[in-house]
Amino acid sequence: MSSDDTRRAELAANLARVRARIDAARSAAGRTDDVTLVAVTKTYPASDVALLADLGVTDIGENRDQEAAPKAAELGDRVRWHFVGQLQRNKARSVTAYADVVHSVDSVRLAAALDRGAAGHDRVVDVLIQVSLDRDPERGGALPGDADADRGLDATAAAVAGAEALRLAGLMAVAPLGEPPEKAFSRLAEIAAAFHVDHPTATVLSAGMSDDLESAVSYGATHVRIGSALLGKRH
Repeated sequence: MSSDDTRRAELAANLARVRARIDAARSAAGRTDDVTLVAVTKTYPASDVALLADLGVTDIGENRDQEAAPKAAELGDRVRWHFVGQLQRNKARSVTAYADVVHSVDSVRLAAALDRGAAGHDRVVDVLIQVSLDRDPERGGALPGDADADRGLDATAAAVAGAEALRLAGLMAVAPLGEPPEKAFSRLAEIAAAFHVDHPTATVLSAGMSDDLESAVSYGATHVRIGSALLGKRH
């Protein structure tokens, strides 16, 4: 068996286990809707992305522009590219050249930079607003219930909704370190419910990773971002 065949078999087995976990979590929560698996392929080669695409995984997440851009150039539109990492404004033009979805918008200024970048590429990019569940500035995230003109959730949502080259698709969050994920995702579900009153079409909720996807699905996640459980432990 070639190395490509061995890797394909490994990814296929991991994918089956992850999909079984998602299905079990959906069933336990009484959900009948689909949950999208976003495979986070940071540090893994473009060849793994190609193998995943062959296995039917077409939503691919990346954290760093310098790694994502060449992969996207190599693989093109075989997959749907999700930028899931924290993003600096000076990278906005590069990221909007390939990203179909940006999960980590957390300020009015970043939204404006992405709008300019996407317009420059004559593209419309779906945007998820990253919500801070612990108000830790190091981890990013817009601030729910905050009137901050740049980082408040309402202000950021308004900036995205009013942008010509962006589409407000929903929310994203990361469970804080040191807190049970159930507690964090319960809080996120409350924030999302209030958010949907003003933005009823922004229905995407990106939450949950390899270690806590069950909790995220139980509280309404529509997208889970899976890295190590699918691709293996990173070195």
